[in-house]
Amino acid sequence: MLLLVPSATYRAGDFLDAARTMGIEVVVGGDASTAMADAMGSRALEVPLADPEAAAAAIVAHDATSALDAVVAVDDQGTVVAALASARLGLRANPPDAVAAACDKFEMRTRLDAAEVPQPAFTLLPAGAEGAQAARIAADVGLPCVIKPRTLSGSQGVLRADDAPGVVAAVARVRRIAASAGVDPDDGLLVERYVAGPEVAVEALLSDGALDVLAVFDKPDPLDGPAFEETIYVTPTRLSVRDREAVVAATHAATRAIGLVDGPVHAELRVADGRAWVIEVAARTIGGLCARSLTFSLGRSLEELVLAHALRIPLDHAQRDEGASGVLMIPIARPGTFLSLEGRDAALTVPGITDVQVTVAPGRHIAPVPEGDRYVGFAFARARHPESVVRALRRARAVLEVRVAP
Repeated sequence: MLLLVPSATYRAGDFLDAARTMGIEVVVGGDASTAMADAMGSRALEVPLADPEAAAAAIVAHDATSALDAVVAVDDQGTVVAALASARLGLRANPPDAVAAACDKFEMRTRLDAAEVPQPAFTLLPAGAEGAQAARIAADVGLPCVIKPRTLSGSQGVLRADDAPGVVAAVARVRRIAASAGVDPDDGLLVERYVAGPEVAVEALLSDGALDVLAVFDKPDPLDGPAFEETIYVTPTRLSVRDREAVVAATHAATRAIGLVDGPVHAELRVADGRAWVIEVAARTIGGLCARSLTFSLGRSLEELVLAHALRIPLDHAQRDEGASGVLMIPIARPGTFLSLEGRDAALTVPGITDVQVTVAPGRHIAPVPEGDRYVGFAFARARHPESVVRALRRARAVLEVRVAP
């Protein structure tokens, strides 16, 4: 298996652990693959992830001398490359154009609109549209609205605006964030009408277009803006049966509309007015280390399920373990140079807390969203009921302190 690993990810370790458990031979592919492979004890293949055509060509050339059975991307940056290479090698994968659409929020919205999938009203704010012009465009969509870049993820560059002055300020700020993240300034920004209501996340696998839902996460902390920093995920969901069915149906309709047919799906939806409104759909697993909050039959991880699926290895009874589980994405209060995460030992004494992980090295600049693009760490909890998981994660949050230098 070729595992496509962006240099900035911290998800590679869990995928490699899953591969070792399953006895899969792995080649690590990416821009800095040699250093990563050396650190992980695997073979390396230089793959320019920012150039999908060149990357796919490099993978096809590698396959000619060392045949591959699957190409899997661990994060957004590699999904289009994996789809292109898989298509050329005749391997199991999504159509490349569908994966590209899932990576472009405006194209995703356009496809959902054509299929009449429930979603917020939206439009594209063209490059250069600012001030009064931007305010008029947003007003046509409806206020309050949410402004975001087309291609960033993890709530980076996402802001809510409630009125015309707020739109003007948000547009300027989002453009600055997008530029600093390397987004093409001609891409424009997506403007969506804000949808009130609780938000959930869906983790699923597609097989020949059929959706197998592995977990539905509640997000118990309100996500009202102006920025949308996520904190707690907990599963199983406490939605009513009717609302859960609406969430699953909308997720499946969204994957069909986008054209996704195979592999992992991570979707974000809001539940309002008896309907499930699609906010995001990604052709990958859940971000960060959040997948560690999930375990399945016989102790399998989410990564094991994804790798088995890509290699067509049947896993019978791949059901989520009983009980409730969740994760806290440790929030960043202010920007600065990361020094340490204090209170880890105290957090681990909280009943239900199973682990606390730090994922940022000291000395690195960090910032809260919308400018920031990562969390400093994650805390995990398990209990019999979702309410107990949420209480444990809140208690852990109260004793954890992110120390930063100005």
